[in-house]
Amino acid sequence: MTADVDVNPGIGRDQHGFPRAAPSDPSAPHVRRAAVTVQADVDRGPLARIWESIGYDEINWTYTATGRTLLNTFGELTDRGYHVRPHYVFCSGSGFGIPHWGNGNVYHEDAEGNPFYDFTIVDQTYDAIVEAGHHVLVELAFTPRDLLPPEAEDLKVVSSPTVYSSYEAGTWSYPPKDYERWGGLVAAHAQHCLERYGAEEVGHWLWELWNEPDIFYWRGTPEQFYELYSVTARAVRSVLPEAKVGGPAVTGSGTDFLRGFLAHTSTQGDPLDFVSFHTKGSAFTPWRVYGPTGGPAPVQENPSAHKMLHEVRRMLRIIGEFPEYHHLPAIVDECDAGVPAHHSAYDNANFGFQNTEYYPVFQVKLMKKLLDLNDAETVQVEQATSWSFYFEGERYFEGTRAFLTAGGIEKPFLNAYRALARMGQRRVAASSDAEHPVALLDEAQGRSMPEEVDVLASRHEDGTLGVLVWRHTDDQYQRDETETEVELTISGLEDRPYELHHLRIDARHSNSHTAWVEAGSPQLPTPEQLQAVKDRQGLEQLEPPRRLEASGTGEQKLTVTLPLPSVSLLLLEPR
Repeated sequence: MTADVDVNPGIGRDQHGFPRAAPSDPSAPHVRRAAVTVQADVDRGPLARIWESIGYDEINWTYTATGRTLLNTFGELTDRGYHVRPHYVFCSGSGFGIPHWGNGNVYHEDAEGNPFYDFTIVDQTYDAIVEAGHHVLVELAFTPRDLLPPEAEDLKVVSSPTVYSSYEAGTWSYPPKDYERWGGLVAAHAQHCLERYGAEEVGHWLWELWNEPDIFYWRGTPEQFYELYSVTARAVRSVLPEAKVGGPAVTGSGTDFLRGFLAHTSTQGDPLDFVSFHTKGSAFTPWRVYGPTGGPAPVQENPSAHKMLHEVRRMLRIIGEFPEYHHLPAIVDECDAGVPAHHSAYDNANFGFQNTEYYPVFQVKLMKKLLDLNDAETVQVEQATSWSFYFEGERYFEGTRAFLTAGGIEKPFLNAYRALARMGQRRVAASSDAEHPVALLDEAQGRSMPEEVDVLASRHEDGTLGVLVWRHTDDQYQRDETETEVELTISGLEDRPYELHHLRIDARHSNSHTAWVEAGSPQLPTPEQLQAVKDRQGLEQLEPPRRLEASGTGEQKLTVTLPLPSVSLLLLEPR
């Protein structure tokens, strides 16, 4: 293992007490050799596919042509469907989407104050999700305009061409003025979904109240939110007695709010089928730099996997304080290296990692560490949602947290999910002598994860072995083209030949961004340049497939060389 490196020399901490981000350290040591062992015949149980979940703010881009194409792309990566969680379904509006805003426009009152509902936009949204083979994680939020309380009038905004009204500016975050009418809205929404999609499909859905009520998304008291949860859970269950309901979707710093929420539901006997919370890996300062276009970062900063894992573990242990909830799954339904999604490398150059190979390797590493955390904790993470989709109006490789850039070009980040999708149904034993285990979280608090080589291995029902092995450090500015030599020993194989497929994500492979940069970073690419970029957007082979002959001992030894950062997917198919 490499030495732990201090990545926070005096740049301050965020509101969670963690470093705002990690600066580059060019003197940090590199891992030059690593030994990785895979025991193909040592079964570790089902490989929990915690990554099969995405979400986003811009609900109205779900049903655009690009949104539908992206949902269909994810549909090809799963045989059970992702859970898809869009914001703003109950917000009022015209259905026009902009970054970090949207509306489902469901609830209305007539001239006499009688409620009525319009599901036009909801139908377009949920149809796109279900038709792509996915299931909805229904975020029941936020307050419709006709349900605003009188105190919402206190929120004033300065009239401006960039502001619609005080509603879009934040009055939607006030508690509804009438909890009974809110309950009626929730019940009507559930009933409409049941009638449109059927009991079997809706039985896969998750029903969650609100989003991040511990911060500015909720302008009421915690007690008002807890009461609203009681109303909401009862309303959903009145229509769908078997529905899975939960919350409270707090931020990584919402520990007191989560503890109060769980105490309330336990005392009141409210239905609770999952507990949700969020974690983010960085808080770049400032988020936006008003300087020359494309200028350098004010301070080099990076996401921290340690920060995210600390927050997840802390939340799991709060749930663990309530024995009656030990059996409930944890849904980390915003689980991202960067925040916010719509800020880009043009706002702060540190967001540039969201264009490059750094991000997919970070995500593969994070998913494996969360699985390891499950092994160590009483409460288990069932989903770790990427709060990423796509953005209209981008320049090529804007640097937002998204799977696509302009023109529907797939960014390297999407290839992390392609690689994870190729893993088998059963996890098998695997270890590395250069990994950074989650057992060192306490030792490394306040630091980012140092360079490591680690591994995740699985077996398919047909005997195919899938091995992900990566080299990564929580520093997007630390690059090393000198490859680390990984000696990979695989034991427990059947005594038969295998065909080896070796796929790779790095600066040279599975990387549309590199192809775009090599073309001169054009914002008006020629057809030939655009095709060259598109040709590199999928998951690429590092080498042609080759045959591995049976050893007679059930063992294969391979050498894999890894630049920093990179991840290899090795598929050994029995022949």
